[in-house]
Amino acid sequence: MTARDKARPLVSLRKITKRFSTVLANDSVDLDLYPGEVHALLGENGAGKSTLMKILYGFYTADSGSISLDGEKIQLNSPLDARKHRIGMVFQTFTLVPAMTAAENIALYLPDLSPVLDNEKILSHLDSLAQRYQLQFNLNLAVRDLPLGDQQKVEVLKLLTAKARVLIFDEATRVLAPHEIEGLFNIFESLKKDGYAIVFITHKMREVLQCADKVSVLRRGRLVETIDCSQATESTLVKMMFGDVEPPKLEIRDKRAEKEKDVLLELKGAGTAPTAVGTQLSQIDLKLKKGEIVGIVGVSGNGQRELVDAILGFLPLTEGSKFIRSRDATSWTPKKIRSGGIGFIPEEPLQMGVVPWMNLVENTALGDLETYALYGGFGLDWPGVAAKVEESFQTLNFEPLDPHRPVRSLSGGQLQRVVLARELGRDPQVLIASYPTRGLDVHSAAATFGVFAQLRDRGGAVLLISEDLDDLFKFSDRLIVLYQGKIAGTFAPQEIDRHKIGHLMTGSQIEAAEGGG
Repeated sequence: MTARDKARPLVSLRKITKRFSTVLANDSVDLDLYPGEVHALLGENGAGKSTLMKILYGFYTADSGSISLDGEKIQLNSPLDARKHRIGMVFQTFTLVPAMTAAENIALYLPDLSPVLDNEKILSHLDSLAQRYQLQFNLNLAVRDLPLGDQQKVEVLKLLTAKARVLIFDEATRVLAPHEIEGLFNIFESLKKDGYAIVFITHKMREVLQCADKVSVLRRGRLVETIDCSQATESTLVKMMFGDVEPPKLEIRDKRAEKEKDVLLELKGAGTAPTAVGTQLSQIDLKLKKGEIVGIVGVSGNGQRELVDAILGFLPLTEGSKFIRSRDATSWTPKKIRSGGIGFIPEEPLQMGVVPWMNLVENTALGDLETYALYGGFGLDWPGVAAKVEESFQTLNFEPLDPHRPVRSLSGGQLQRVVLARELGRDPQVLIASYPTRGLDVHSAAATFGVFAQLRDRGGAVLLISEDLDDLFKFSDRLIVLYQGKIAGTFAPQEIDRHKIGHLMTGSQIEAAEGGG
């Protein structure tokens, strides 16, 4: 790559505007992407980052504006058009065929795929690419048997075999352990040397500063500024994202001197039956005490969802027992468990937490019908529900939403806020929170953890499941590592570092649990 190549943008977006009904997602955005650079896109929820890149990938068509590649204007009406122009994108949710091998998945992206595959030739080509860009793993394994870090390598190799020059990564570190994140950033460095233009969409400022050359900040659909990362700090990036409004500062108490407290929730030797889909739990010993936040650490798919389902009564225990405030709740129904003071924030709000065609007020009422019932259950106190919605949003410091808007029309971050407000409005004694800040910006996430801290300090407890190790280390009294449905270790945050946690998460250093939770 010549100095002239570096001086000229590989891709230029000019005056890109995109509107969805009344929402202006992108407002006349200009952006230049250069070869040999990692360009990070940063912004709060709804800032327009993913929409902008989906326009570049042909997933959406801009209402106005232009895209140029190597100085020539191009038209992108579909992802196929983008791939023809050598633009590729790795989405948050991988697009792989689980039953096929990694090599077979990658072969589907070969631009000159023949009816009869030459497996030896394909594997030789893939081995060469894998070695060149530090993407080595067993290409002959079925995708369903690969850890998530290797599945992401499959996605990258798919783009490289399709000869993409522009690589877009949307929240690429979301499901990776710390050492896998470092591995991804090393891959970025290798790709940069060969002139690839890399776009990295993320919420995590620390990662931007670690891997990016430039960062562009979007706010409410508009480009605020593009700067070199050598000039950036976390405080400057926060100011660019939110203006002069700083996210709330939370006082994190010292938890080490706490005495033994009453147990609100306990699993003793809990296990579940094997299933065709999902992870079998085995010998889970876990205590959740008054006044504490317990963090569950693990790569997605290692039993987090099954643990939540077992606690809530959706998944029956085949061994062991479950106690809620010292009462044997092993055979309790989900309704009785919820009535017993257990709140729940699901990892997929649209699928698990709301009725899509109902509005915000109606979904809030569904969470606690008995509270709002009138006339012996023949009516509902709708003004009371609406008032509770408004109160919950104010408590969480969330921007208010139209209470009569169908929730299916909300963004992922807005949906998460709706479920958070509803569950916390029920004033639970124990809150099970699965990925509660996924999709939330810095302000909303800080407000959420502030409410968790209030619940803890009132004598409640939170079981926090998250992929964000920063949050888990900062807010948890104890960390429990899950690997393949078992507890791989239990630690106070100050007793363990990120790399040890990462190896436990991925099974490279499995150790016996300390103290059993």
